[in-house]
Amino acid sequence: MELGTALWSFALVVGLLTLTPGLDTALILRTSALGRRRRAWGVVLGIQTGTLLWGTLTSLGVTALLTASHLAYEALRWAGAGYLLWMGARMLLETWRRGPLGAPAADAELSAGCDSVGGGWRQGTLTNLLNPKVGVFYVAVLPQFIPAGAPHFTTGVLLTCVHILLGLVWSAVLVGCARALSGWLRRPSARRLLDRVTGTVIAAFGLRLALEG
Repeated sequence: MELGTALWSFALVVGLLTLTPGLDTALILRTSALGRRRRAWGVVLGIQTGTLLWGTLTSLGVTALLTASHLAYEALRWAGAGYLLWMGARMLLETWRRGPLGAPAADAELSAGCDSVGGGWRQGTLTNLLNPKVGVFYVAVLPQFIPAGAPHFTTGVLLTCVHILLGLVWSAVLVGCARALSGWLRRPSARRLLDRVTGTVIAAFGLRLALEG
């Protein structure tokens, strides 16, 4: 397999993966739809930071520990499940709280300066790195697209950058679509509904991760 063919083939695989609705999509849409544009882009950058770290560690052979060590995989799986369950439960509980003048807690947080790139970046990075399935995906898939004789580390990072580029493009589309709903989401009831749906989705991902063997 030549490098050019490997790049296009890998782009097709991770492109389909990127378009599949999942946890990343839910986080980006929810954050952006609530008017937190800077935090939404922080989440996007955090997710891509996690992707870059997984790709780099895989290229170095470090993430092979996830498949070789049951203990390492289980520790990361439970940490990720706990984090997702906590985040989803917190989001759901906050929909029942009230901020100043009866506004939802989400509005109060936003006015308190929650719309920061740094906060979104931390959330996106943690969400990505605590998902062992991302690491296992890279361990199983990335080496298959590295041509024989090509420098393993350099080619692996290059392929990861293709994934990141596709992720950034798709994230820009999601942020733009969410902004189109901003008028409707100015209503407190709509924001509560969005948080309840997103919180349920995130908690469901955490529960599924915890129950998987």
